[in-house]
Amino acid sequence: MRTVEEISGLLRKKGLKLTPQRRLIIEILLHDRSHPTVEDVYRKVLETMPEVSRTTVYNTIREMLNLGEVAEVQDLSDGGIRYDTDAAPHHHFFCIRCRALADLDLELPPVPESVPGLSDCVILRRQITLYGLCAQCREEEKEGEFLKPQEALSG
Repeated sequence: MRTVEEISGLLRKKGLKLTPQRRLIIEILLHDRSHPTVEDVYRKVLETMPEVSRTTVYNTIREMLNLGEVAEVQDLSDGGIRYDTDAAPHHHFFCIRCRALADLDLELPPVPESVPGLSDCVILRRQITLYGLCAQCREEEKEGEFLKPQEALSG
């Protein structure tokens, strides 16, 4: 991801100002690798600027999406869409217990020009999410009854 100054230049090119509120939101996004939701970012913003509205956070994240500086991650939890500050193509691991989301660097084979069943479609993006238990949750599960994968995903 770019620096705040580089993003500021992109915003100016679109006719937008880098307000103190936008700057704070961008800084939070730049430093948070947890793939936060709008609500997560909003809570962090309130710690410094309690007068900022949830709408301002949402709109700033939308602006960042339009600039290609953040990407939406599949909606993996009840908390809403999560945002990734690494907009470059990559994959994820999602812990079904603690809901942590981590970046993965996986090499995938190229997608063939023609995919059976998708002849009239165009693939714009590929993203794989692996589901399981992170190391900490796996250790905690050893102490109790281990969840069967089907039960964990359905509950």
